[in-house]
Amino acid sequence: MCGRFGFYELKYFLDLLRQLELPFEENQDYPQTNRYNIPPETDILTLQANHGAYKLTSARWGLIPYWSKELPKIRPINARSESLVSKPYYRHLVGRNHCLIPASGFYEWERIDGKKKQPWYIHRADGLPMAFAGLWDTWKSKHTEEPAITTCTIITTVANEQIAPLHDRMPVILESENWKRWLEADPRNLSKMLVPADNGILEMYQVSTLVNNARYQSGNCIEQVE
Repeated sequence: MCGRFGFYELKYFLDLLRQLELPFEENQDYPQTNRYNIPPETDILTLQANHGAYKLTSARWGLIPYWSKELPKIRPINARSESLVSKPYYRHLVGRNHCLIPASGFYEWERIDGKKKQPWYIHRADGLPMAFAGLWDTWKSKHTEEPAITTCTIITTVANEQIAPLHDRMPVILESENWKRWLEADPRNLSKMLVPADNGILEMYQVSTLVNNARYQSGNCIEQVE
């Protein structure tokens, strides 16, 4: 799964989008500061697509489907790749509202002696920012005049050999050559992309248990500890 991540490479990510010739409309509502410990229910940066111009904008992490009559108590931060078509929460978005969610790395926790939770930081071995496959939607309450909310979820798949000792799931990490394919949302290509990252693409190391507190946001979140 993916329940916490960091993103502190905005300029690098934007440069990559331009190098890959992925033109986008920029909405300056997105977070532009370095963030090292991003929790659910937070506004995060997304590159959204819906068979038109790509839009770089923020979305709240925790999906609310447009058809929900009330603000749901369950707002999934992760969507299992195997059930995207079968689950009502997601199936209306498959082939339509796809997005990239940029990240510098993400955290996973190892249980030690059944009690202690040791966080690990996982990032690309080549030093590049990663992009998670995601889905987005927009919801508006029918009972208030509050503005519409755009939300998103990160798609997960089975863990590869590196991540499996920590958790049986991992986010779908798209290689840059698949970014446009994912955004174009061609149903014929989806199953080929929603797979675990190849072994060796990622590196991981232990970090301070201060990361366990979602309010802790210092840059030393990603520093390796013994």
